[in-house]
Amino acid sequence: MAIDSMKCMTAEIEAGIAPAAALFHSLSDETRLRIVQYLAAGEARVVDLTEQLGLAQSTVSKHLACLRDCGLVASRAEGRQAFYSLSRPELMDLLSAAEGVLAATGHAVAVCPTHGIKASGDATVEVA
Repeated sequence: MAIDSMKCMTAEIEAGIAPAAALFHSLSDETRLRIVQYLAAGEARVVDLTEQLGLAQSTVSKHLACLRDCGLVASRAEGRQAFYSLSRPELMDLLSAAEGVLAATGHAVAVCPTHGIKASGDATVEVA
């Protein structure tokens, strides 16, 4: 008897696919991952992140807005400054699990022809 894989998917799992895809898409950018890793150590201002990451203020602000809109980062005002922090500590568990998957696969995703990275001189470039 053949099993139809789509019929095996419960409504609960199917309903969670789109939100899960959105979550992973929000983390699919290297800059956003670097921001998350930096914020794992504690809260930071935009100026702290621009100095640490070597990026323009507008770039950091754009990525923080994305992470905040996804509910992964929170901000608090103190005077004229905003301090950003991770709003979901479970995010670090997710990233730790991802590191485990990467270790188990031998980082095969890095050479994936669709989403991997390829050498371009001294820098790495994401394959679109």
